[in-house]
Amino acid sequence: MEGIVVKVRESISVQNGFSSLRIQPAVKVRGREYLRIIYGPEYTDPQHLSRLRERGLAGKRSLALREFALGAEGLERFVRKEPLRRVHERVFATLPLESEPVDPRL
Repeated sequence: MEGIVVKVRESISVQNGFSSLRIQPAVKVRGREYLRIIYGPEYTDPQHLSRLRERGLAGKRSLALREFALGAEGLERFVRKEPLRRVHERVFATLPLESEPVDPRL
């Protein structure tokens, strides 16, 4: 099994001065066998787990939050029936974020 997507029960309300939008955040949880493919067969050994736990996740977390904010703003623009070019501005703003160097195994 590759993993599952876990969603919180409550949604997040994103507001600006004009409207409110409800968004349900989620996180993908990888299964043990999938992680074994990514990190190697001995990844559960204590020395490997300690190394994996020390990795910095701040960059990946920051990237995810910026992408989430851009997506929420794009949805708000769509709900307000703004011109599609204004909606697409937020879509295209996520493209440069995809080129930032981040460990793909995180």
